[in-house]
Amino acid sequence: MELEKVILLCKNQDARAQKHLYNQYSGLLFSVVRRYLKNEEDAEDALIEAFYKIFSKIKTYKGQGSFEGWMRRVVVNECLMKLRKKRNFTLALEEAYDVGEAEMITPALAYQDLMKVLENLPTGYRTIFNLYEIEGFKHREIAEQLGISINTSKSQLILAKKRIRDLIKKKQLIERRG
Repeated sequence: MELEKVILLCKNQDARAQKHLYNQYSGLLFSVVRRYLKNEEDAEDALIEAFYKIFSKIKTYKGQGSFEGWMRRVVVNECLMKLRKKRNFTLALEEAYDVGEAEMITPALAYQDLMKVLENLPTGYRTIFNLYEIEGFKHREIAEQLGISINTSKSQLILAKKRIRDLIKKKQLIERRG
């Protein structure tokens, strides 16, 4: 079934179309959720809540831009709300230092390896890294969504990348010894 037809049917609350949409996108969107939420149950709850919002707000989708992108934004917002509700979204405000050009992370990693590394980041680092590097948000948008300053967003991204590099180096050392 073509996507435009599925969207139209979902706007009319057609249960079969909703099931089709869920089956088609739940795996992809769950991988987005897992980048933000470590706990499996929290991740499943967030996905279900996100799909509820997708289905209840689908009439607001005007066909501009990617529908997948629109759904991803709903999912990311749901993850951020869940983080705020759990009150575990504390940015590690380490010593601020000059926020210049963002440094590149080491060479390409396999997706699973990157996910394991991201799971070991503090919630604030992981969230900002995901929003900026993976979702493509600008620092201004991140700052607005999280209620922080643009410079805090930038410094947290730099610190997240530093921590990622350190974790990758540690992992490589362990693999060489093993």
